[in-house]
Order: sequence, then C-alpha cells, then structure tokens
Amino acid sequence: MVASAEAIRALVEPPLQSSGHEVWDVEVSRDTVRVLVDRPGGIDLDALAALAGQIVSPLLDEHPDVTPEGQFSLEVSSPGVERTLRTPAHFSRYVGSEISVKTRVPVEGARRHRGALVGASGEAVVLTPADGPPGRTVSIPMGD
Repeated sequence: MVASAEAIRALVEPPLQSSGHEVWDVEVSRDTVRVLVDRPGGIDLDALAALAGQIVSPLLDEHPDVTPEGQFSLEVSSPGVERTLRTPAHFSRYVGSEISVKTRVPVEGARRHRGALVGASGEAVVLTPADGPPGRTVSIPMGD
C-alpha cells in the first residue's frame, strides 16, 4: 500500500475523536506525515505532544503499510489561525468569515479570490469578493 493521507486519517481519527479531538487535516509527503489536530477551546503544545506520543506514533508504528517508506518525520500540530479549509464541513464552519481561496483552474478569470464566505455546500463555496461591487458573488466549485 502507498502512503496516503486518507489511510492515515482513517487509522488515527477514531481514537483522536474518542479523546475529544478533531482531525483537521492529514498531509503526507515523501518524508513527512503531518497530522493537524484541534479541539473545542483550542489545543496546547503539551496536549499535542501527548497525542503524538500516546496515540498517533504508536498507531503508525503498528501500521507501516500506510506510512512513507523508510524513515519519516511525524508532526502533530494545530491547524493554526490561518488554517487551510479543505472539506465542505470546514467551509460551512466559517461562513461569515473573510477567506482567501486559490483554485486549480481559473474561476471567473482568476485563480485567487478573497472575500466574505457567504455559503458552502458539497458542490461549491460562495463568496462576496472583497474588491467587487456590492451584491456580487462568486461560486467556486468544490473540486476546483
């Protein structure tokens, strides 16, 4: 099996959720596994270190088939204030907030959009551009 963010998320999410934590994102590169974790009220460094040592690292050690081949670095951290929104649930949580979106392909002539997030679904996110006329919205397909 090739190392994948989805496989690692499926492995670590149930025990992290049962301990009151949310897996915000999982990123995998050739030599790094990054697990971004949050909880209501925020998370501190001591809690992140405990999660890494008591839950995430032991699980990855038991399942080397889902990790990068050879040695890799494990990072368990907070998604931070300027967190990346990837899922419809992430976007829905931040409706009303100012966001920046970078698309894979141009949407309405641009790949970068900034404005107030006014809606989110499994199909698209909708924002009111910061530099547009009042009432104008841009719908960005979730896949882009």
